[in-house]
Amino acid sequence: MFARSRLSRYIQTSASTLQRRLASTKSLRETLEEVIPAKQEQLKRLKTEHGQAVVGDVKVENIIGGMRGLKAMLWDASVLDANEGIRFHGLSISDCQKVLPPAPGGKEIIAESMLWLLLTGKVPTVEQTRQLSRELAEKGELPTYIENLLDSLPNTIHPMTQLGMGVAALNRESTFQAAYERGIKKSEYWTYTFDDSINLIAKLPALAARIYRNVYKPNTELLSIDKDLDLVGNYSRLLGYGGNQSLTEYLRLYIALHGDHEGGNASAHTAHLVGSTLADPYLAYSAALFALAGPLHGLANQEVLRWQLAMQKEIGSNVTHENIKDYLWKTLKSGQVVPGYGHGVLRNPDPRFIALQEFCNTLPELQNSPIIQLVNKV
Repeated sequence: MFARSRLSRYIQTSASTLQRRLASTKSLRETLEEVIPAKQEQLKRLKTEHGQAVVGDVKVENIIGGMRGLKAMLWDASVLDANEGIRFHGLSISDCQKVLPPAPGGKEIIAESMLWLLLTGKVPTVEQTRQLSRELAEKGELPTYIENLLDSLPNTIHPMTQLGMGVAALNRESTFQAAYERGIKKSEYWTYTFDDSINLIAKLPALAARIYRNVYKPNTELLSIDKDLDLVGNYSRLLGYGGNQSLTEYLRLYIALHGDHEGGNASAHTAHLVGSTLADPYLAYSAALFALAGPLHGLANQEVLRWQLAMQKEIGSNVTHENIKDYLWKTLKSGQVVPGYGHGVLRNPDPRFIALQEFCNTLPELQNSPIIQLVNKV
């Protein structure tokens, strides 16, 4: 009797362990196959039970201001609070840093673990993250016609323009477009959209690195994809900085933190608008990149660095709050805006900036950088 009871407990424990092991090795697609039906049912209930609910008033200033302040979009992956900043499926940036798996030997969040969280609402296991990294690396090489296209472009074309062109041209690879042309059910759209999206994400490091090489380091050799590296590890390697662990870790954190920022920003909204026409993910993403290229959106990163370098050149090594204040007024009085400062929603410092600043504070070489010291004083 005792032996039978012990055997029963052993079988139950073994089954439970096996279940956990199987769950921890499910692919991203397999996980989505479980998540999506529940989301579809949730959306159906929302429309049925609350379809006539009023969520706000529309004023003329909302229309003129580009829908600013209106609740006009359903978004699930992230929420931007004016005071707290961004949360990804309820997790703050510090939460994500604690629970999302890093790269082997690294400490920072990687793109794969953030992507998994955004798409599924679940924290991936280390095994699932490694599996996704391997899948992306295996799909990361560029078709020859894309390499030839990028190499034929004048290096005076802005890198963002080149990136948008390269992504749009990958539309030739679209499994969604091919499936739609032969005829598929609406319930199957997501599977082909998913395939295109994964293929596109996999090729972004090689695309961006080739453009970087052509514009800034022409005639230098490009390395191949390393199947054992994560997405950003390969990006850093292809850029020629694979040996710089600190830079690679910084890029991992930077790219993961910018994985999503609600759906109302210009590039995300553009991607969804174009995607709603059933244009494939390559076309939708290329449209988003062109929205991102504007100085009031992604190009602000370039513009703020240019502004800071110009300020550094003018005020020299004697960086004081008074000198900075004078330069700020000089910029404003000339009719220009101060790029990169202020936010349409946030009323406190952006927690993404805080996380990146904290990263810099761990490295003496960055703490001693004149431009980082200037940024901290500004």
